[in-house]
Amino acid sequence: MSKFSRREFVYMMAILGAAPVFANSHTRMVETTKKIEDYYKLKPFGNARFIHMTDSHAQLLPVYFREPSVNLGFYGNLGKPPHIVGEKFLDYYGIKGNKRLEYAFSCVNFEEHAKVMGKTGGFAQIKTVVDFLRDSFGKDKTLFLDGGDTWQGSATALWTRGKDMVGALNLLGADICVGHWEFTYKAEEVLENIKALNAEFLAQNIFVKEDSMMNGVEAFDEDSGHAFKPYTIKTLGKARVAIIGQAFPYTTIANPQRFIPDWTFGINENNMQELVDKIKDEEKPDAIIVLSHNGFDTDKKMAEVCTGIDFILGGHTHDGVPEAYPVKNSSGTTYVCNAGSNGKFLNVLDLDIQNGKIKDFKFTLLPIFSDLIPENKEMKKYIEDVRLPYLKELTRPIATTEETLFRRGNFNGSWDQIICDALIDVKGAQISLSPGFRWGTSVMPNQTITFDDLMTQTAMTYPETYARDIKGSEIKLILEDVADNLFNEDPFLQQGGDMVRTGGISYKIDPKAKIGDRITNIVLSKTGEKLDANKSYKVAGWSTVGAQSEGEPIWETVETYLKNMKHISKIKIDTPDIVGVKGNPGII
Repeated sequence: MSKFSRREFVYMMAILGAAPVFANSHTRMVETTKKIEDYYKLKPFGNARFIHMTDSHAQLLPVYFREPSVNLGFYGNLGKPPHIVGEKFLDYYGIKGNKRLEYAFSCVNFEEHAKVMGKTGGFAQIKTVVDFLRDSFGKDKTLFLDGGDTWQGSATALWTRGKDMVGALNLLGADICVGHWEFTYKAEEVLENIKALNAEFLAQNIFVKEDSMMNGVEAFDEDSGHAFKPYTIKTLGKARVAIIGQAFPYTTIANPQRFIPDWTFGINENNMQELVDKIKDEEKPDAIIVLSHNGFDTDKKMAEVCTGIDFILGGHTHDGVPEAYPVKNSSGTTYVCNAGSNGKFLNVLDLDIQNGKIKDFKFTLLPIFSDLIPENKEMKKYIEDVRLPYLKELTRPIATTEETLFRRGNFNGSWDQIICDALIDVKGAQISLSPGFRWGTSVMPNQTITFDDLMTQTAMTYPETYARDIKGSEIKLILEDVADNLFNEDPFLQQGGDMVRTGGISYKIDPKAKIGDRITNIVLSKTGEKLDANKSYKVAGWSTVGAQSEGEPIWETVETYLKNMKHISKIKIDTPDIVGVKGNPGII
């Protein structure tokens, strides 16, 4: 990777003084300060602007969010973004020593930085920044793109069936949206929310099943079978730009198909290529942008195999990547960008379009430091109104914590360990399994855990728990299957989550081994006995993708456990023995 050249500077002011941030000709990072007009004002460049947010997971209020200490990459992605963490990430991008950027992009000194710099994100703050970026560049030359996973992840989103976030997106002035967790509501709810959106909802890779269409299920285009509009053409000043939508391709595998039985999903790279060629031939745009929810590695492969795309603005894997990542293909270069999660960042892509093509571009990843940005009054009032009917329940205290509660990481986090421990304790199980979701915020040491905090880890439409006997061989199969989703050599076969979280067992994993051979030495934590393939064990879990489980919602299970514990301290996180990662910059 080439280091930033420093030949042009975009500086930012930290709380204690000026902090320079450097850039190359195509990429820059900006740190924020108290005066938005001084420090969110980007140097004038180009004639078309795209503001991109993704994976906010319904976090209307500012949050704490700890970046992962484990985000492993192998094969062609070894040592390449986004698979670099901690100090190695800071070295890679040349930002070590800048405390604000350390806090924004890594888990280095997270607790210390959080005390000083506070929370990130918040839709009232985001609207202030978006409005400023739009107004300062020109409303007629700016588009705001939302990359999905916006309607899910909080109690109010669940209780309003995503409607609170539709209203928030409308207030933000979103122009184009795509989806993933949006499809975990029922199909009729999805369509109702899309109808209420002021933005266009795009997806080139969602189709209506043939038998469903014959039974009267509507499609955007009956000839192609597209369930939604696949692309749109926008005029920004004098430039014509095509935006193609790409939903999460594995939605009906990773999430329940029972909610959306009439739609099919896939990467559909061949259809993507055909669509790009058609757009070039018929629409003759100056630029083609894909608004994607594939995940970073999948987007990189799509950029390799599909030609004619200028930029992929991606999401799903929650990676805050501070530069546009170049991918060579047979016709040129496609740049892949990502904007983190939880409202922590905004991408700003400025294009200089001349004579029907992109002459140059500037890419800026803006960290949103909540306490330094004035709240937009209209959005603040909207959020207060959304939360008011539920405020007593949301702010209800459950327990206290002595240490940071976090989720992100390939194998486990302290929040997930609490969930796993709760399942064992409340359900009387020997072993617990919890999905490797990447959404979920952090709680700082010595803070009260509220019901609102708990719901940031559990608020979803299929939260039911189970406890049943499962053979040792099936437990190994589950671990192998999820590990293959995460570590398959082919990015098109990765689904972008993290490893299933476990309680009551330890195991060894070799991420580079073949499926069936990755997981070995599974041992019961209490007794030290090896898991017997032919023996049955009582296993508790939640979030079943197939048939609905019959148990209580997971938040009830965890609340019972936390109330009994009263105070959380000295969490023992069940982390596997990971083989073959020495020197890998994706692990601390």
